[in-house]
Amino acid sequence: MDNAMLKSDLIAVLVQQRNLTQKQAEETIETIFETMKQALCRGENIEIRGLGAFHVKHYEGYQGRNPKTGEVIPVKPKRGILFRTGKELRDRVNRIAANVVVPGGPNPTGGDEKP
Repeated sequence: MDNAMLKSDLIAVLVQQRNLTQKQAEETIETIFETMKQALCRGENIEIRGLGAFHVKHYEGYQGRNPKTGEVIPVKPKRGILFRTGKELRDRVNRIAANVVVPGGPNPTGGDEKP
């Protein structure tokens, strides 16, 4: 996880940019995440304009097979969570990615970057 933003990073941003105390920032982030978790557990979708949407997908039960023995086993119905980025975020990420110079690879100015 070299380039991962952690929950602690989000808390630090709130402390710096919104002049919240560490405790206030932690409580704010926890409240947001807990509310999102509860909504998803209830089967609700979450849509955040400019970011994307979380969708709860329902999977039907089916008859699976044990790969070692070939025995038929029932697989119970379940739910999964899908995230689909919003157009605004997707465009922004792609616009930024188009301007990133990769060492040893082509760069946006047309020449190759030398390490």
